[in-house]
Amino acid sequence: MKIRLPGRILMKMLTTLVSKPATNTNPYDATNIPSKYRGRIVYDSSTCIGCGICMRDCPTKSLRVENIGTKENKKFIMHYSLGRCIFCCQCVDSCPKKSLSQTRDFLLATTDSSDLEEIMR
Repeated sequence: MKIRLPGRILMKMLTTLVSKPATNTNPYDATNIPSKYRGRIVYDSSTCIGCGICMRDCPTKSLRVENIGTKENKKFIMHYSLGRCIFCCQCVDSCPKKSLSQTRDFLLATTDSSDLEEIMR
């Protein structure tokens, strides 16, 4: 049995072999990320007053602020669950002291679920 390739398929094969790929080589390529892109959340404990507005406004409850200091010397840490976060940045918008900010990080995939739980100091 002789298999014949029609002319159109053969022509398409030859043109795709010599043309540029349709996809980019992300993450090796520089990607243009918009300036208002909502990425990973960053916490600044030096300005945090522990009011808990960020926890209350988070729709997925992915933030938890904990006081690790004394009543006189307050120090706060934040437990951040990256796996639950939907990157709405409502916590960033509602923080009165601007202790939370958003980055433009988008390469957050992992195969280990323990990488998705983070304690920010």
